Amino acid sequence: MTESTSAAAAASAIKRLEEQGEVAADYLEELLDIADLGGDIDIDVEHGRAVVAIVSDDPLERDLERLVGPGGDILEALQELTRIAVQTKTGERSRLLLDISGYRANRREELRAVAAEAVEEVKAKGVKLALEPMNAFERKMVHDAVAEAGLVSRSSGAEPTRYVVIQPASAEPAEPAEPAERAEPAEPAEPSAAAEPAAE
Repeated sequence: MTESTSAAAAASAIKRLEEQGEVAADYLEELLDIADLGGDIDIDVEHGRAVVAIVSDDPLERDLERLVGPGGDILEALQELTRIAVQTKTGERSRLLLDISGYRANRREELRAVAAEAVEEVKAKGVKLALEPMNAFERKMVHDAVAEAGLVSRSSGAEPTRYVVIQPASAEPAEPAEPAERAEPAEPAEPSAAAEPAAE
């Protein structure tokens, strides 16, 4: 593939993602009207996916938080509905990411802090550590942070209680302890492969 062909393909991919964002914005604007909620909708493309954010006109306004819900549960459901709306309109499966009132951005920072603390404990004690259950977005954030620290992580369990297990890079894969419990020190073994990417 020539450089010009590659550039054209990349531009075409970005255009499709921008179109997904526009469809999602139309869908979400209707939802905001039905719910009688105010808010601006920002559209972007990041890391090969459309990103749509609903932000409040007034930084002190907290009505949009109703669309986030406890632990982001409502946000996750709205994201799935928005993806379905985009797929119905475009005929293409969407990996669109939805954020409301900066919830995901704030949660990302919280998770990086949780991951950093867990990484330090695993390094200091040489044990596997299972974190509390998280959704796919949150697990992906933890996996990325753990990989940056040079350790190994993987997801275990079944939705909606799927969780991340962090272990020393030299630990042999084994059944993890339950979340928030510490397992026995891992026996030295061949370095394991990096964790699988979290489910979308």
